[in-house]
Amino acid sequence: MNEPSKGSAKTIKLAERRVFSQSFKPLYQEGMGLVEQAAEYLDGKGRLEAKKLSRTAATLYAAESMRLTTRLMQVASWLLLQRAANSGEMTRDQVASEKSKVRLDTASAHDEALGWSELPKDFLDLVSRSLRLQALVRRMDEEIYGGVINDTHAPSRRANPVSDQISLLNTAFARG
Repeated sequence: MNEPSKGSAKTIKLAERRVFSQSFKPLYQEGMGLVEQAAEYLDGKGRLEAKKLSRTAATLYAAESMRLTTRLMQVASWLLLQRAANSGEMTRDQVASEKSKVRLDTASAHDEALGWSELPKDFLDLVSRSLRLQALVRRMDEEIYGGVINDTHAPSRRANPVSDQISLLNTAFARG
């Protein structure tokens, strides 16, 4: 019975086991599914519902839509990188280097924001689900890679976040 205590110096990281195993697939599917659902909603029903909003709520809807898409693209980028590592397309070191460009801290307006109560329920559901997914991914990221947030890329990210995303996605899908 003393065997477990000998190995106790090496802690098992449950998040790492989840990400680098077959149990990653449901998380990946959930994240990519949410990206797809949000895109369909924002391009379809959401566009129609937004036209019915007051000026204040419409402004909040536009701002929150951008936050939602940014949050989901960041989470999708993280998931793609983990999938690349899981399938052997990238090493964990390569993923760790590339994932420093990913931001998992996209905030949201709160339910106390002026116009929040007017926002469509389906939209609020997407926002809520994206925040929960982002929080889960962030916790997993901190457990796997450590809690240090790298701000060395912050100036370039502010200058051109789309370019960073394209670069990150190109790296994730690159075949060597």
